[in-house]
Amino acid sequence: MKKNQTGRLTIQHKESQGVVGIFGQQAQEHDLEVQNNSIKVKKLLEAEFPMFEFRYRSDLTKKEINESLQKIDPELGQTLFVESANIKPDGGLIEVKDDNNKWRVVLVSEAKHQGKDIENIRAGVLVGKNNDQDLMVAGNAIERSHKNISEIANFMLGESYFPYVLFLEGSNFLTHDVVVTRPDGRMVTLSYNNGALNRLDRLTAANFGLPINTNLCENKFVSINNLNIMLQAASIYTQPDGEHWRDEDMIKVMLEVSRTSLKMLGKDLFQQLKNFKQK
Repeated sequence: MKKNQTGRLTIQHKESQGVVGIFGQQAQEHDLEVQNNSIKVKKLLEAEFPMFEFRYRSDLTKKEINESLQKIDPELGQTLFVESANIKPDGGLIEVKDDNNKWRVVLVSEAKHQGKDIENIRAGVLVGKNNDQDLMVAGNAIERSHKNISEIANFMLGESYFPYVLFLEGSNFLTHDVVVTRPDGRMVTLSYNNGALNRLDRLTAANFGLPINTNLCENKFVSINNLNIMLQAASIYTQPDGEHWRDEDMIKVMLEVSRTSLKMLGKDLFQQLKNFKQK
């Protein structure tokens, strides 16, 4: 890399107060990791359930979402300004073909890495405009997650389950205080309830404040004024110390949610299961 190019990158990093970590290499690796693990999960499901046909795809078009809504009520799904509009969850979608040859969603996964404070402190890096701060103010790279969750919820409005899993890592998603030691021995406390640091509350809006690190795939029904209302809650999983997700832990969660989806689809997969057992 040329010297002047290196200088520009250094300046950009300082000006962003380290926020490049949100959109940078670690975030990209986290996105790719959940995609690769999703593909692995599809293969594991095929081995565990050889009677079913699965497929993986990386996106879902707005047109498909609208068509799904129209089947529920013709007044829904009427607005589409960009014919090619779609959503692309980081981990894509895994689907299974039911007894009526219709593809049904089994798993949707997404990953977000936000907050490099732990890495910066361990490396002795100071941030801020004057390079004199231990912590940087959290960014807002999570807004796209809300859009994708809402669109998948629209697509699956006619289902009684919601297999959307969101994997979080980084110092902006802490669930308890974390103490990190700088190279000079000074200890820095990252407070999980620091509003400038924590962004978990912005995401729990997508699961009605239900517990995190919990499989919420099966929809919850609540009664309000004698009306039953179905809640589609995203299953939000986070590493409590901001550490990196291990592949095996991520895959374990994905498989658990996928199996719940298949259980909820049981009556629509019954004939394939019956035929397989008769072979």
